[in-house]
Amino acid sequence: MKDKTHPKFYPNCKVYYNGEVVMTTGATVPEMHVDVWSGSHPFFTGKSSFVDSAGRVEKFQRKFQGDYFKNKKK
Repeated sequence: MKDKTHPKFYPNCKVYYNGEVVMTTGATVPEMHVDVWSGSHPFFTGKSSFVDSAGRVEKFQRKFQGDYFKNKKK
């Protein structure tokens, strides 16, 4: 393997979900903070949950409220 062509590899990268370590894996960063992982995803748990990162739902609702679609030209 050539020197200085690959990023540093961390074999014990800690994955954080809601402030706690949920797993370790190999990655190019020493730690990852995730919003969703298999232990919280509805497909794997069978429970529904609502994930809103950084107010995306509110931003969407503000953008498309009122007469947004009526003012569009066809």
